[in-house]
Amino acid sequence: MEFRNNEAIYLQIAAYVSENILLGKWQPDDKIPSVRELAVELQVNPNTVMRTFEYLQNQEVIYNKRGIGFFVDADGVSKVKKHRKERFLQQDLPEFFRNVFLLDIPLEELQERYEQFKSEHFTLNP
Repeated sequence: MEFRNNEAIYLQIAAYVSENILLGKWQPDDKIPSVRELAVELQVNPNTVMRTFEYLQNQEVIYNKRGIGFFVDADGVSKVKKHRKERFLQQDLPEFFRNVFLLDIPLEELQERYEQFKSEHFTLNP
């Protein structure tokens, strides 16, 4: 994973964990990788991963079974969607709309490209 300089690493790791949940790699009540496993995989300090897990636990996306590990909350998918949707609508969408307007991109072209992107990159289970 390549980290960006403009956002805290623990938040980028939270986005990575959240994406795995949204893509169905980790289902509700599935055990997710341990702090150590994820730290090794992402080549970061275990304290950073622990901060990520605490952040996601506070958002009720994951929960801890003491001595066993962290698991995806039963409502984890809906909570991830809610948090990410709010962030997208408040932060990313206004900039996107600005560029669409400035570059005079027709909505039809955006729809076509969106459908093409979806078919090439994602196979989600609803």
